Amino acid sequence: MPASYLRRGLIAVLLCVVLPAHSLAARSEFDVRTEALERAQSAVVGVISEAVEDAGSIATLGPVRIGSGVIIGDDGLVLTIGYLILEAERVDLLLDGERRVPARVVAYDLATGFGLLQALWPLKREPVALGHSAGLAIDAPLLVASGLPDGGLSLARLASQRAFSGYWEYHIDSALFTVPPRGDHSGAGLFNLDGELLGIGSLVVGDAMGREAGRVPGNMFVPVDLLKPVIAEMRARGASRGSTRAWLGLNCEERGGEVRVLRVTRDSPAELAGVQPGDRILRIDDAEVAALETLWKTLWRDGAEREVRLTIRRGDEQQTLTVHATDRMRTLRRPQGI
Repeated sequence: MPASYLRRGLIAVLLCVVLPAHSLAARSEFDVRTEALERAQSAVVGVISEAVEDAGSIATLGPVRIGSGVIIGDDGLVLTIGYLILEAERVDLLLDGERRVPARVVAYDLATGFGLLQALWPLKREPVALGHSAGLAIDAPLLVASGLPDGGLSLARLASQRAFSGYWEYHIDSALFTVPPRGDHSGAGLFNLDGELLGIGSLVVGDAMGREAGRVPGNMFVPVDLLKPVIAEMRARGASRGSTRAWLGLNCEERGGEVRVLRVTRDSPAELAGVQPGDRILRIDDAEVAALETLWKTLWRDGAEREVRLTIRRGDEQQTLTVHATDRMRTLRRPQGI
């Protein structure tokens, strides 16, 4: 049986689960949504990238990254999560679980976390429409699609929508959190029942419903609403202007009103200044630090190349270190000749 028939049958079953009975009676609506979701799933492709040999990101992401992306342009433009293509030497798109199509990196955007790819051969697949991620109702039925061979389509529900601060010098003011979690989340597409793209998968989290709700595993998706204002800029410049900002080279953890250093990137400004794993960050410049959001937003507020004062506690000792922050985009390795 052709894969398209199997895909359509699965979508119809999933819609039967989430749609109320009166919607099933409106056969035309049911058929329209089935076709829209079939097109959406067809637009989700695999992404396989290989990092340049001396890439600093290999230490945390490995030399080969595998995930998904979603076709959003008639010209073969693919939206994915940025870390999959960070410092990439080569990128291939995977279609139907086996056919590879070479692609080039169009943009890597620190501010949003998105990446853009351009297929170098016609994909012959329709792009998806971008939906509106703001204002989604909690518990709204959604669908997650992966482009990997063992991926496919599954049901999800919106658990929460709130700000998110990443340990890797990352913050967005609104992120989508869904349950249940999927392991193949990297670059996966999050869709509404009309087949519109709402978000791109980033990671697995343990607090999908918020910290006050306790441990509830789920996924975090970067909402497409963040893409719309900057996509033209990303295509023209390779990144939004918001990605030109100060970088220290820290991975930090927020717990119980304290922020501690988990890892220091080799040869980074933080390492050169003497910051060590285990240090508790008390202040950055004139701001007291009890949350990652405060740390990152204060770091980014006064330009990309500047001196930053970090007050830390190491054991019983408190000290202030001067860190010469740099523009992260200038530190990234690129393929030879690019």
